[in-house]
Amino acid sequence: MVYRISIPKRDQARRWSLPDRVFFACGACHILAYVAFLERHGDRNRKAIWLKPASGFTGNHIFIDGTKWVFDYHGYSNREHFLAHTYRKAKRWWPGWDASLFELPGDVLISEEKSRTYDGLWLREPEQFLHNALPRAHAFLSCFPPPPT
Repeated sequence: MVYRISIPKRDQARRWSLPDRVFFACGACHILAYVAFLERHGDRNRKAIWLKPASGFTGNHIFIDGTKWVFDYHGYSNREHFLAHTYRKAKRWWPGWDASLFELPGDVLISEEKSRTYDGLWLREPEQFLHNALPRAHAFLSCFPPPPT
């Protein structure tokens, strides 16, 4: 799900002070996906997916795909409902918006250097936030039950 906020990425103090749900929706979804989720609940049937907006559009998002369900800052959702809702909401904000889904290796999610090898992707490493985002992601994940079987 794509959030619209107007805090500059350079303003790390304001970004860090956002509520967890908004923090992991607006610039730290990759940390939640990899560090907290794949590390804690990973298996080969779960994949990190990058929702890459079409050229000229904004709205990157990374979530975990469990085949029939997805996980992001909302928790668990039905995969088809999640995608339909995300596309519908983004198209309301940005007419003509479209995106593609790309599977990402887990190590890309915590490496700025590796993320930049993907055209249009540039992710912060956990230590590049005001404070290390890993403990925050682990704590936020504790609010959710284990993944559906």
